[in-house]
Amino acid sequence: MFVMNFAFVSRGALIGFCILVAASYCDANEKRPNVLFIISDDLTSTALSCYGNTVCQTPNIDALAATGTRFTRAYCQGTYCGPSRASFMSGYYPHATGVLGYKNPRPQIGDRPTWSEYFKNHGYYSARVSKIFHMGVPGGIEYGGDGRNHDGGNGADDQRSWTERFNSPGPEWKAAGDGETLENNPDGKKPVVGGNTFVVVEADGDDMVHSDGKTAAKAVELIEQHAGEPFWLGVGFVRPHVPFVAPRSYYQPFLPYEKMVLPKKLEGDWDDIPKAGINYKTSVNMKMDIRRQKKAVGGYYASVAFMDAQVGKVLEALSSAALDDNTIVIFTSDHGYHLGEHDFWAKVSLREESAGVPLIIRVPGQQPSVCHSLVELIDLYPTVANLCGLPAPRNVQGKDISKMIQDPAHQVRDAAFSVAPSRKGFLLREDQWAYIQYKEDASGGVELFDMENDPEQFTNLAHSPDHLAIVKRFNNKMREKLAEIRDNDL
Repeated sequence: MFVMNFAFVSRGALIGFCILVAASYCDANEKRPNVLFIISDDLTSTALSCYGNTVCQTPNIDALAATGTRFTRAYCQGTYCGPSRASFMSGYYPHATGVLGYKNPRPQIGDRPTWSEYFKNHGYYSARVSKIFHMGVPGGIEYGGDGRNHDGGNGADDQRSWTERFNSPGPEWKAAGDGETLENNPDGKKPVVGGNTFVVVEADGDDMVHSDGKTAAKAVELIEQHAGEPFWLGVGFVRPHVPFVAPRSYYQPFLPYEKMVLPKKLEGDWDDIPKAGINYKTSVNMKMDIRRQKKAVGGYYASVAFMDAQVGKVLEALSSAALDDNTIVIFTSDHGYHLGEHDFWAKVSLREESAGVPLIIRVPGQQPSVCHSLVELIDLYPTVANLCGLPAPRNVQGKDISKMIQDPAHQVRDAAFSVAPSRKGFLLREDQWAYIQYKEDASGGVELFDMENDPEQFTNLAHSPDHLAIVKRFNNKMREKLAEIRDNDL
């Protein structure tokens, strides 16, 4: 290290030295990649055309996938919003911090920096727009009837993580338009309602009426304002989380709803799985007939199409600011979503549709590719730090997967891990096997699926005599994984 003895230098030399240091620092800052982290809410990869959907077209996310690395086997660490978001933002698994619900992880991680805070501490402008940590939808987004909630609310956000933060209020289920409550409304008499309920609203007005339209506009503004400095920008879209609300134009490709095709279903599908394996929302307990199920799919797809259009606006702003060549772009979701598979709906379950997530990472200078190796959302924190040339963050439990972007065949995990805290459920997903157990001692039941021969997970092999040794191996592996997770000095 060069050290100058300031007691023996002239004033001119000192000024020259300071200018040189400042210039070097600015040059270093200009070369540091920006990070644009875009996250959707409750998005299953099966709804994206770049993941094979032929009905719901997502051209903007597709364009990002065509220029980046698309991961086909990425998994969240919690199958609903709170634990998942606290996990990938803190760098720790839910059972390491104890954040199994909708809390901020700060009390558990103490002074350890979150992902965005780590970049802020290294000189980045760090900002979020809308939902990055947990925020209630629609409750944290909608306009409050009493006028007290017009900032959208910060939810379980962590103020220390940001240089600035912005919320995007919107009318949600109260939006003007044609709405219908699909859940627990068999006679059709229930009005449009709020809460975590399946509601479709074909809304009047344009994109800017809604939270995600405002989020895209603010993100565009921030990109333009901070183009000259390194930034970590989190852009959180709340669609397609219920209510399924979007401007009318986004519904047109999915009308009439009767043409929507529901997933294949088998008679007695639930007979070989434990009670805890039956999801909290099903066609049965939601009292949704076939018409309503098809409308739910159409409403979900319209919400996805609306969200995709907002993603396009943000990516266009990045290009217009000439930042494509100096910005790492990530697109993902906090968890997946069921659209009628096994007669399951929504999140929470540990099946593929719920635990798996879309993940696209575009790194300047890297060739586009498709990666089939197992990855976890918790891996994003150390990976992006490495890609930006920052020192490896200490103690975080994710793994650096940056080599996968250079070599899609590279592997860092032999299994992905996820939890469903409300079901006391745990998933280990290997190349061939998906193993699920309920309760830490597996006393709540076990599921084992052969993903090579039964990718739709219709046949539970956990009690097959030919597979008992595999179940025992997974049970031991799960015990070791949980012990490893908790051994973190938090």
